[in-house]
Amino acid sequence: MKANRHFPDDLLAGVQKSSGLRIRAGTGAHRFIGIWFVIVDGRVLIRSWSLKPEGWYRTFLTEPRGAIQVGKSEIPVGIKPIRSERFRSAVDRAYLAKYNSKGAIKYAKDLCKPKSRATTLELVPLSEPKP
Repeated sequence: MKANRHFPDDLLAGVQKSSGLRIRAGTGAHRFIGIWFVIVDGRVLIRSWSLKPEGWYRTFLTEPRGAIQVGKSEIPVGIKPIRSERFRSAVDRAYLAKYNSKGAIKYAKDLCKPKSRATTLELVPLSEPKP
């Protein structure tokens, strides 16, 4: 499979409408779970609260492919770690702006702490190579 640079506009619009994203890491027995995400500069970004060995983040590190659900569609994705401190700061701002309700802001702030910032990943669509 080959990674595309960005999600098509119609798919990105579908993702952007939701407050959470259903994701499955790897190709093994993991199930789809809901996680928070943000979009910065047309890029879909995710972070983890937990670094559990069996969690989605660690699974992506060992097998950098999985899938997201958008509506009734399952979209294959790969991951790209984000190392730029400047871009991670933009992701911080996006999390704090998107998840700013009374019940959510505490968790959004946790996602902006160093441990979670270090887990910043971009999701990139995967497609079958054209013959």
